Amino acid sequence: MSRIFNFGAGPATLPLEVLEEVRDEFLDYPFDGKQMGMSIIEMSHRSKAYDAVNEQTEADMKELLGLGDDYQVLFMQGGATTQFSMVPLNFLKAGRTADYILTGTWSEKALAEAKKVGDTHVAASGKDSNYARLPQPKEIQLSENPVYIHLTTNNTIFGTQWRDIAPLNLNPGKHLLVADMSSDILSHPFKADDYGLIYAGAQKNIGPAGLTVVIMRRELAEDPDPTLPIMLQYKTFTKHKSLYNTPPVFAVYIMGKVLKWIKKNGGLAGMAAHNEAKAKLIYDIIDSHPDFYKGHATPDSRSLMNITFRLPNEELEAEFVKQAQAAGMSGLKGHRSVGGLRASIYNGMPKAGCEALARFMLEFMNNNA
Repeated sequence: MSRIFNFGAGPATLPLEVLEEVRDEFLDYPFDGKQMGMSIIEMSHRSKAYDAVNEQTEADMKELLGLGDDYQVLFMQGGATTQFSMVPLNFLKAGRTADYILTGTWSEKALAEAKKVGDTHVAASGKDSNYARLPQPKEIQLSENPVYIHLTTNNTIFGTQWRDIAPLNLNPGKHLLVADMSSDILSHPFKADDYGLIYAGAQKNIGPAGLTVVIMRRELAEDPDPTLPIMLQYKTFTKHKSLYNTPPVFAVYIMGKVLKWIKKNGGLAGMAAHNEAKAKLIYDIIDSHPDFYKGHATPDSRSLMNITFRLPNEELEAEFVKQAQAAGMSGLKGHRSVGGLRASIYNGMPKAGCEALARFMLEFMNNNA
């Protein structure tokens, strides 16, 4: 077997030992001390075997985040894009305003969906820098009484990240904070209970494509708008423990394996150390050779998940991608809105992958400078 290093922005690489465990259980799933004689993907989502997966995955997620019974973890579908609509549909009532902090393409898309529902306010934006930097605390101007404040903690396209929102003075005790954490959830410790609702597509840090995780305070779902379609009401999922209809069974099962892998490897503190060490290998190359490698994000806004950078010209960038692919490293082409190159190094990326990329960057520079 020959596996490459996948630096793609998502679906992203998963821990090898998780994939191996899934492989070994795939044809004959073990449950309650016996083999079931079929795969997890063939079982009823109403079965005891899957119910145990559903409950344990939620419990492990809450344990990693340090959350209690006042929070619930929901397993949904439709990606973060559906959440762009569900959040305002459920919370943005007539006469209220929702505040959005713009830090990239995905927060812009979230705002666009909210505008279809009700009144919105841009509390801050980094667009003038092509989202190379995050807004400073003094730049954030909230509306008078926002019904919620929405932010995107990590920006896959531009390579910026908020790891600590405390300096932003958003007053989570007063304001409902909503966060899209699709590309950095469980990558470092943070105060999860500062947020009323967190949503994340699983396919970058915690599982495969097809699963959207929503973590929310139970009380927020208690008064649904009855005019909303039933699958757009959070109450539908909280009341039925994500089992109102058939959930993405296989994706939840794999996510459960990934959560156990995270716990085994030091929890969120362990992931932070792992991710900081990986990112340093690549940022050190960029910073040591500014005439050849130029980072897109300003140093104070840099992401540990998505490292964006340019070379002296587009021809070299195309050649970099081509040669890297030949050397066993895929997914390094940057997004069209930024261009250049992007290395996505989520939780599942082993340090060896970043070591290989750092060596390749030096070799490529020496051969082309």
